[in-house]
Amino acid sequence: MLKTNTEKGFCRVFRHVFIVITITFILTRMIPGNPALTMLGPQAPKEAVEQLEEELGLNKSKGEQYMMYLKQILSGDFGKSYSYNQPVIELIMERVPNTLLITLTSLLIALVLGVMAGIISAIKQYSMLDYIFMVIALIGVSMPIFWMGLMLVLVFSVNLGWLPAMGMGDMGNGLWDVISHMILPCFCLSTIPMATFARITRSSMLEVVNNDSIRALRARGLRESVVIWKHALKNALPPIVTVLGLQLATAFTGAILTESIFAWPGMGTMIVSAIDNRDYALIQGVVLFTAIVFVVINLVVDIVYTMINPKVNYENGNGGK
Repeated sequence: MLKTNTEKGFCRVFRHVFIVITITFILTRMIPGNPALTMLGPQAPKEAVEQLEEELGLNKSKGEQYMMYLKQILSGDFGKSYSYNQPVIELIMERVPNTLLITLTSLLIALVLGVMAGIISAIKQYSMLDYIFMVIALIGVSMPIFWMGLMLVLVFSVNLGWLPAMGMGDMGNGLWDVISHMILPCFCLSTIPMATFARITRSSMLEVVNNDSIRALRARGLRESVVIWKHALKNALPPIVTVLGLQLATAFTGAILTESIFAWPGMGTMIVSAIDNRDYALIQGVVLFTAIVFVVINLVVDIVYTMINPKVNYENGNGGK
């Protein structure tokens, strides 16, 4: 069963990646402006622009450009950035660690606080704590990242002056310099997944804590903390694991907005710069890399979910019943 699901998952990965390649190629060619003219400037002579277009392959038909791009991707070549004059894959590898730093940190914060809030809300159902946590979760999941980021900068950087608004910091200035630059973007990026974890955990725990098996454990005299944290949480894990994978992929892509607001030197700021410069190769490379990360994470989640809950059957989509 696991082998079959894995094979089907890999087929989905290749299919989705091919669709992303095609759509990204079409959309980049729809961006107004000429990359050659952008690079040389509006006062550049026509002959120089045409020569650069020929060097970049932009004078060929869209079909020829698409086939050339497919051949590049299949050979493992993401192309060369016009604006940075470097291979796209090198630029991506330089920026990915910075993006992963705030993505994984924010997700860890969201997971710990969100799951704890969800568990407390479940065991204190209809209490004041339950209402407070769920209202906060509703606000968190409804709040746009860009608005939250701007408000954080306005309050904690501009008005109070407690934290830096932009940049990544430097280890040469001490560990606190890096941490202080991470606080605002990580908090901003963690709000939506934190709210999602809280709501999913509460819902899943409420289904579990009233089961006969949990009542039997209480009847045997086990401490409530052992019943909740060791047994009930274990049975409530499958939905949380599924959401964790989805939130990891979403946070990785959502970091683009966060990085743009806080000028964090990651994938987000790079793709914004690439769009401004009409850098087709870099735009396509970043989008393709992000798509691969997204579908691979979802594939891993499917495999892990199957291992946690063997009753799941992705062939017929009915949970193996």
